Amino acid sequence: MSGVSSATSVLNFPNSWPGIGLLLLRGCLGITLIYFGIAALAAEPLQPLAFAQNLLAAAGGILLLAGLWTPVVGGLVALEEAWKVFSVFSRPPEASPLIHIFLAILSVSVAMLGPGAWSIDARLFGRKRFVIDRTRGKRKLP
Repeated sequence: MSGVSSATSVLNFPNSWPGIGLLLLRGCLGITLIYFGIAALAAEPLQPLAFAQNLLAAAGGILLLAGLWTPVVGGLVALEEAWKVFSVFSRPPEASPLIHIFLAILSVSVAMLGPGAWSIDARLFGRKRFVIDRTRGKRKLP
C-alpha cells in the first residue's frame, strides 16, 4: 500500500458509557467536596488557612460538578486534600485522614481522565479529532 498514509485518530471527551461513568465520577466527587467544604465553613470560625482550604474544596466541587476546567481543578483539589492529610494544622485530631486520601485519589483520577462529553469543557473546547500522520518526515524513494 504505497502512497497511502497510515493515520491514527484519537477522540477526546468520551461519549456513551465511558462518558456516563465520568459524569457519575465527577458528580459524586463534586457533591462530596461541596458538602465537606460548606459544612466546615459553616461549623465554626476558622483559621485563614483552613478557611481557604474549605473554600477551595467547595469551589472545586462546584467546578468539577459542572465539568469546567476539570484537569486543573482536579489537580488543585488533589493537592488541597493531600495537604489536609499531611498537615498537622488543617484537620482536627479526631478526624480520619482516609476520606481526604480517597478524595485526593478521586481528584487525581478525574484530572487524568478528563471531564467527558457531558461537561462545560466539552462545550467550550469541543470534541477534536487528532490525525497523526506516520509518513511525515520520511523520504520518498524515487
